[in-house]
Amino acid sequence: MPFPTREESKGETGQAKDGAAESGDDAGGRVVCALEMEMTNRSLLGDSKVDYVKNCDGLVSQNCRDSAQVSVPLPGKRTTHMEGDDLYRLRDRKLLLEDRKRLCALALGSALLGILLMIIHAEMCPIVYKPGSNTALVINSSISLSTGCLLILIIAFHYKDIRLFIIDNHNHVDWRTAMTSHRILVITLELLVCAIHPVGSYWEEGPPGNSSSSAQLCVSSHHGEAMLSMELLLSLLMFLRLYLVHRAILLHSKVLLSASYRSIGSLNNINFTCRFVLKVLMNQHPGRALLVFILFFWLTASWMLTLCERQTQASTGHMETALWLIAITFLTVGYGDVAPNTSCGKAVCLFTGVMGVACTAMLVAIVTEKLALNKGEKHVHFFMLNIQISKRIRHAAANVLRECWLLQRTNLAKGNREEHRRHQRCLLEAIKVFRQLRLKQRKLRDYVSQMVDLPKMQMIMCDLSADWNNSYRELEQRILSMEQKLDELSRCFQQSSELLSQVLRHRNPEIR
Repeated sequence: MPFPTREESKGETGQAKDGAAESGDDAGGRVVCALEMEMTNRSLLGDSKVDYVKNCDGLVSQNCRDSAQVSVPLPGKRTTHMEGDDLYRLRDRKLLLEDRKRLCALALGSALLGILLMIIHAEMCPIVYKPGSNTALVINSSISLSTGCLLILIIAFHYKDIRLFIIDNHNHVDWRTAMTSHRILVITLELLVCAIHPVGSYWEEGPPGNSSSSAQLCVSSHHGEAMLSMELLLSLLMFLRLYLVHRAILLHSKVLLSASYRSIGSLNNINFTCRFVLKVLMNQHPGRALLVFILFFWLTASWMLTLCERQTQASTGHMETALWLIAITFLTVGYGDVAPNTSCGKAVCLFTGVMGVACTAMLVAIVTEKLALNKGEKHVHFFMLNIQISKRIRHAAANVLRECWLLQRTNLAKGNREEHRRHQRCLLEAIKVFRQLRLKQRKLRDYVSQMVDLPKMQMIMCDLSADWNNSYRELEQRILSMEQKLDELSRCFQQSSELLSQVLRHRNPEIR
């Protein structure tokens, strides 16, 4: 075999060094990608999908490819610092994420404060103070002030979201690129929803009129039914601000604040939305979450019904009657003793019935899951049932044999016909019981066979694959040993042929 020359060995050494350098650069890129993911995934990214890590074998995202040029501490290389742009980008990203969470919490607090002031205003205005008074003006001004703060917080939140979009694209895009039609529509709808609040107390109080229906709301009498309906509608629509709850749950979820949780989710292409968070919450605490939602919805719908029914001076305008009506509507009972009188009240009851059907379905699913047996309990239960059925089958088979023997003895003894018929009936009954037990056992075994234990099947397949690998290795060893023996046999035949030729030449020198 020819040995390589010095030039060839040098070329191979240079190629090996280049390959090692390339592998070191790839490893550096992966380590930097993991470092960036660990630093950024500690904060929440909102409703967007995490795309930092695509594959652990080197298929990294664009952010990781761009940051692969940064030097990191590696064995055999000197420690250097990351580039300043990447460090500033990660720092700005973390600050923006914290600002988004803070702004979302403040916006939710402002929304709840406005709703609370609206409820206080609606409950106290006709009784404690009159419409158009200084107290009503102060409270309604507070509602308007909280609404203005909420609008400012919503605008600031979306501003931070746009800044985060720009930083995610390495500051290479303009802010107008982020302003898509969908984003503009969402911002407009949020501002319109958050701007809704009652404004009836800004009107001056006029002379008292003949209408007694407007005395139950904080609206001047001379403005009539139009102002009353508008005040009522604006008060009810303020509850639309509660859409901020799902955003707060998403941004403050402990599940999504875990870097490992987000990394595993990113590898499986999971969208971290409010729906995913609610699914996790319902999976971990189903009863608690459903109970809190039902209680909150019950109280809110009851108050909305009282607000709608105050115009008619009916019994449904009182809180205790409204609680009873919402409860029987939510449970789809409907005794018929109490019914809403206004269109607004009917709409509230209709929505309550729909939510009651949905919550009842969820409650049934939760109770079914709680009462269901797990895999271990099912195995134990079916195992004991199989043992009991096997015992009953043995007893039934023994009864069949006993009745056959008694019937045969009666036939041989030639007794009376009544005893013969009695043994025949007992034999047929024993055969029927035996067949029923066999059918029951067959159904039980079919149901047990349908319960596929995936971990057990995986262990069985792993054992089979391990046995096949061992058999393959043994077969390879046997083939190698056979090849060695065949080589030895060929060498022996060659040596024997040479010895034979030498012997023949020694005995007969003339043979060559």
